[in-house]
Amino acid sequence: MRFNLAGRPLNQASPLGYERKRKRLRDDVHHNRHAGFTLIEVMIAVVIVAILAAVALPSYQQYTKRNHRAGAKVALLMDAQFMERIFTESNAYNKNAAGASITSTSLPYQKSPIDGTEVVYNITITVDATSCNTIMGTPICYILTATPATGGPMVGDACGALTLNNQGIKGVGGSTVTECWGK
Repeated sequence: MRFNLAGRPLNQASPLGYERKRKRLRDDVHHNRHAGFTLIEVMIAVVIVAILAAVALPSYQQYTKRNHRAGAKVALLMDAQFMERIFTESNAYNKNAAGASITSTSLPYQKSPIDGTEVVYNITITVDATSCNTIMGTPICYILTATPATGGPMVGDACGALTLNNQGIKGVGGSTVTECWGK
């Protein structure tokens, strides 16, 4: 008499029954062996994800900071265009054609980004006789400043505040102009 792998006697008359039983036994053995992941496999996957996150996170943070600075530069340049239109109309930076004083609240873009409710940079203007040249007592310059908003994502950024004056000269409160305005 012949026996199968499970130790049961084989039915010589029914080879089809033998094949079915053999397949079921083989499937049961393989099913129990591969029911899940081992702890080592899970730990290797966690380590790989941690390494990828350690590489990707600083890169992503630098990307978002460059993006926020780009938004501030756009707002400063658009405010500079506004100030040049004021100068064309009134021949002065400190008042418009109607004689109203130009202050930070007069600027079309007082924050960055220029749309939405989030404030990353606050934009101010300085137009006074002590910070620039005057013609007959009228200031003929301005300095636009984009300062990181308190509690915002750019607080502590290496570039600090970004500045732009009427001559197009760019400045920063921290790092180098090339590094902060060039990227």
